[in-house]
Amino acid sequence: MAVNAQTVNQAHQRVQVSRGRSFLRTLWKYKALYLISLPGILYFIVFKYVPLLGSVIAFQDYNIFDGFTGSKWIGMENFQRMFAHYDFLKILNNTLLIGLYDLVLAFPAPILLALLLNELRIVLYKRVLQTVVYMPHFLSWVIVSGIALGILSPSTGAVNHFIAWLGFEPIYFLGEESWIRTVLISSGIWRDSGYGTIIYLAALAGINPDLYEASEVDGASRWRQTLSITLPALLPTIMILFLLHIGKFLDFGFERVYVFLNPLNKEHGEILDTYIYTSGLLGQQYSYTTAIGLFKSLVGLVLIVIGNVLSKKTTGESLY
Repeated sequence: MAVNAQTVNQAHQRVQVSRGRSFLRTLWKYKALYLISLPGILYFIVFKYVPLLGSVIAFQDYNIFDGFTGSKWIGMENFQRMFAHYDFLKILNNTLLIGLYDLVLAFPAPILLALLLNELRIVLYKRVLQTVVYMPHFLSWVIVSGIALGILSPSTGAVNHFIAWLGFEPIYFLGEESWIRTVLISSGIWRDSGYGTIIYLAALAGINPDLYEASEVDGASRWRQTLSITLPALLPTIMILFLLHIGKFLDFGFERVYVFLNPLNKEHGEILDTYIYTSGLLGQQYSYTTAIGLFKSLVGLVLIVIGNVLSKKTTGESLY
């Protein structure tokens, strides 16, 4: 029995040594690739994983002078306060509605735009149009908000001039809380839809042309080709991007909203990101807003896990 145990241990040690050598050989063989990926790995470690340690202050009455180790532990009190606070529940409702509108309206926009661009047959016109729709993505939200303010101005804006020409009263879009969500979603569609088509156009370029030729022989129209060939070929790409999108369902973006907010539309326009800024950084409620941020992350994790399971069962596509 002792001899057999010793033999097993020696065999196990030899396997471990062999695996270690194999790992080192692989590391040396692809050393250039690992060296190139090193900055990206360091970025995620330093700016993504290390800051996760700061989540501990969500369970503390954090004091910047006492630090993590000296601050008093209060358990789940910040989370209880969060769900009992009227402002938080109102702002959570705003965030959920804006996120839902963005998912329903903004997510399909790049898909539709990519399908339309794919139908263009004049190459030069197609490239020029692609460049034009890409360009807004490279504008900051400050510039986008300035453009929106000019276009939607109740006195000088082009939109209100058109409304007045139709015989209606001008609308103060950024001064009426009922319009702020429409402005936020539409500005996001205008800015990011063109850039979002890049992945879909790449997927469309990978579809076998023989499929379209065979369908033309069978008498299929362009609409039937889109339904039977193009969309099924795009479905894996759509599902992966959809899963990534729902993972940040509550993370609509601070700057995107903050530049449009004012006291007249704040009631319907403020979201969790802007609330964290005003209450956490300006109000110095660090523990409370860290709890809100942790809540956002957990909701995103749950949504992406559920979406991944459903996607894997229905389409066979998943993130992992």
